[in-house]
Amino acid sequence: MTERTPPPSQAAEADGTDTPSQGSLATPQAEDQAAATPGDLAGDAGRPAGRRWPPRFLTDAADLRALLIWLVSHIGFLIYTYLAGPGRTTDPFLQRLTRWDAENFIAIAQYGYDGPPGMADVEKLPAFFPGMALLIRILSPVVHDGRLATVLISLVASAVVAVSLSRLAESYREGAGKFAVAALFLSPFAAFLYAGYSESLFLALAIPAWALARKGRWEDAAICATLAVTVRISGLFLAFGILVMYLVAANGRKAPGGRRKAPWLLLPGVPAVAYSLYQWLRTGDWLAYNTVQDRYWGRHAVWPWDALANTLSMSDDVPTLTVSYYEEIAAAALLLVITLYLAVRGRWPGLAYMAPQALSFLTLSSFYMSVGRASLTWIPLWIALGVVGVRRPWVWYAAMGVMVPVMAINVGNFTTGAWIG
Repeated sequence: MTERTPPPSQAAEADGTDTPSQGSLATPQAEDQAAATPGDLAGDAGRPAGRRWPPRFLTDAADLRALLIWLVSHIGFLIYTYLAGPGRTTDPFLQRLTRWDAENFIAIAQYGYDGPPGMADVEKLPAFFPGMALLIRILSPVVHDGRLATVLISLVASAVVAVSLSRLAESYREGAGKFAVAALFLSPFAAFLYAGYSESLFLALAIPAWALARKGRWEDAAICATLAVTVRISGLFLAFGILVMYLVAANGRKAPGGRRKAPWLLLPGVPAVAYSLYQWLRTGDWLAYNTVQDRYWGRHAVWPWDALANTLSMSDDVPTLTVSYYEEIAAAALLLVITLYLAVRGRWPGLAYMAPQALSFLTLSSFYMSVGRASLTWIPLWIALGVVGVRRPWVWYAAMGVMVPVMAINVGNFTTGAWIG
C-alpha cells in the first residue's frame, strides 16, 4: 500500500505561503511537495510504507551532501577549537565544549533540580527544561562522563538536523537543501550546535515537526513538537506555528476529517504544564521558570527602546563583551526584520512561530541576551537562505562572507571561556 500524494494546490498551501515567484523567505515549490511515508521524514511519495533498506540517508544524494556538510563542519570546528586554545586557555579539550549551560544540564542529570551539594547558584536550575538532562541520564549507564554525553547528543542530533533541514528546504525549492544546511552550520552562533548545548537536540525535533506538519501528518508533528517542548520553552512557539499551519492549510482543518486531528495539537502544552506543576511542588512557585529567568538574567517586561538602550550601555561596561553585545543587537534587528516580513507577506505559520520570539527577546528582557544563539532555531531563516542559494547564489555567498568570519570569532571566544550568548 502506498500513500497518496497531495495535489500541488494543497501542498503549496500547506504552510500558508505563496508561490515561488512572490518571494524567497520560506516560499514553497509546490511541485516538490509530496506526502511522506510513515518511515520517511522528508517524504517519498509512492514508496511502500514501512522500513526500507538501505535507509534513504545512505542513498539519497541530497541527504549525503547534507551529511558531508555536517561532517566537514564538525571537523573544522574541532580543528579550530584546538588551534584557538594555546595562550588563551589551559582547560581540557572536552571542557571547552561543555561550558555554562552544559554544566547545568549535567548537574540536573546527576542530582536533579536540587543540584549537587555545595552548588552556589542552584536556584537557577529551573531555567533549564528537563529534556536534555533526561537524555544525559538515560545515557549514563553507557556514557559515564556527563560532558562526553552532552557532546555526543549534540553530534548525533546535529546529523539529524542536517538531513531534516535539507529535506525540508528541498520541499520548498529543489537544490535548496545544501545551501540551507551550510548556512546553518556556518552561521555566526553555530558553536552551540557543536557544543554540549540543547540547540541541536531541539532542532532535531523541531525541524521534523515542521516538515511533518507541512505534509499533513498532524499527529506525528504534534509528537515531535511535544518532545521539543521538553528541551526548550521555544517548543511552545513551534507548537503555535504548527497550530496556525493546521488552521490555514488545505491539508489541515479544511481537509476531510481534518477536525479530528485538532486535539493532537494540544499535546505540546502537556510537558509545559507538567513542568510547571513539578516546579510548584518543589518550590511553591507555579512560574519558577520565569522567576529564575528574571532573577539571574534580568528577563522581565520592559519597553523595547529600554532593552536596546540597556544593551548599548552594557556593551560599554565590559570591553571584552562589546562585540558580543553588538552581535546581539544585530541579531535582534534581524529577528524584527524577519517577523515584519512574514507579517507583510501573510506567512501566518512562520509568523506564529517567530512573533512570540520577537516579543520575548525585544520586550520581555531588560537587555538583549542569547538572541543570536536563538537564531539557530529560526527555521524560516534557514529555509530562506536555502532558497536564495538556488535563486540568487551571489546573495548567499555574500551572506556567508559575513557569517563565516563572525562564526570563527565566536568559536574561538566560546571555546576559550568568553561569553558569546
